[in-house]
Amino acid sequence: MGAGGPRRGPGPPDGGWGWVVLGACFVITGFAYGFPKAVSVFFRELKQDFGAGYSDTAWVSSIMLAMLYGTGPLSSILVTRFGCRRVMLAGGLLASAGMILASFASRLLELYLTAGVLTGLGLALNFQPSLIMLGLYFERRRPLANGLAAAGSPVFLSTLSPLGQLLGERFGWRGGFLLFGGLLLHCCACGAVMRPPPGPAPPPRPDPAEDRAPSGGRARRRLLDVAVCTDRAFVVYVVTKFLMALGLFVPAILLVNYAKDAGVPDAEAAFLLSIVGFVDIVARPACGALAGLARLRPHVPYLFSLALLANGLTDLISARARTYGTLVAFCIAFGLSYGMVGALQFEVLMATVGAPRFPSALGLVLLVEAVAVLIGPPSAGRLVDALKNYEIIFYLAGSEVALAGVFMAVATYCCLRRPKDTPSGPAAAGGASDAEDVEAERDCEPMPASTEEPGSLEALEVLRPRAGSPGPESEVEAVPGLGHESV
Repeated sequence: MGAGGPRRGPGPPDGGWGWVVLGACFVITGFAYGFPKAVSVFFRELKQDFGAGYSDTAWVSSIMLAMLYGTGPLSSILVTRFGCRRVMLAGGLLASAGMILASFASRLLELYLTAGVLTGLGLALNFQPSLIMLGLYFERRRPLANGLAAAGSPVFLSTLSPLGQLLGERFGWRGGFLLFGGLLLHCCACGAVMRPPPGPAPPPRPDPAEDRAPSGGRARRRLLDVAVCTDRAFVVYVVTKFLMALGLFVPAILLVNYAKDAGVPDAEAAFLLSIVGFVDIVARPACGALAGLARLRPHVPYLFSLALLANGLTDLISARARTYGTLVAFCIAFGLSYGMVGALQFEVLMATVGAPRFPSALGLVLLVEAVAVLIGPPSAGRLVDALKNYEIIFYLAGSEVALAGVFMAVATYCCLRRPKDTPSGPAAAGGASDAEDVEAERDCEPMPASTEEPGSLEALEVLRPRAGSPGPESEVEAVPGLGHESV
């Protein structure tokens, strides 16, 4: 495995090639979250060339974000069927082709279909598989790995926007789109390094006929495991994410205009977002390292709740900020809590549903988040236009995020807390029974080894030992139909 040293047991290697995978996840996360915002630097030229308004050109970024979040279930299905590497390579080509074709657009509709739909879909097909592969390579250091990967978002956002401004000034928006399309080919390079970690080779089950479909002898599996929705812990997480997404992004979107409305000069108002980005860069890996501590890791859901509550209270307290000093203080506090939320959100989901069901769970969560994003920020913009008052928007957004944090903490404590006399095991961690876990694992059963790509999601069942399991032998029983060649 390289520099990571010898592996300890049958679980993820927690190092070695995993650091290369982590670097690729850093790049993919940066493109996924930073690219839709970076494209906005070309909006002024697009308005002039197409004679459109700001709202019409802004739909390019909106469609891109909607595709990123809303195609989560589709990405889950493709990853389950074809594996992470193939999906990411195809996604990189789609994202690049979308921007290249957009550089030849003659109408806004063509921009919507190319830069919006194609590029957004390509980014989605890279983002979700990268998180899945990260979970394959890290277990003990997973919180730190998630924090470092999440740091790609503020780093790329603070890099791509100035780069887009420079390219627009020198080559125009068409040249900028063309070069951005070439830049997105790096997603293919990131997908190429997503090789599966080595794992044990379990023997076949004694009676494979039990797990075969009635016709054709092919193994049966679900491409999208919607049974995860019956897990109480997952339902709590989904509700939390929906409430969070309604208000989390609103302050960052309105911050610059809010500062200008308070009398802050344009240059200083724009610098406020840079302050949020710089703090965010530091907060994400630091919070990931903190969540990986032995004493704190079992309580990561409560740490996530605390981050949400801190973010919401920051919005509420700073709603009446008027001086530049108070706005800077707000940006520091907001960037810190925002970074904590970004570092912990996927770690909490991984710990909630487990590795086998994580792809399906992530797809469904992104779909719910897409709905919330399409409701929250646009509604906030309409309220600002109608009321001409930013304070109410900050109060509303802060209340939604704070409510998400309180709900997560209370629901986790009251509904999901394991009784002291309950033995530890896979069911206790996710709130599901042993029978539900066995059913979920059988639903994730792979196709025959001769038709599967190495590195597809079936390796999740083999590579990650469940908490409280007696050893690799028990895991063999949970993975029907896996031969040596499928790993």
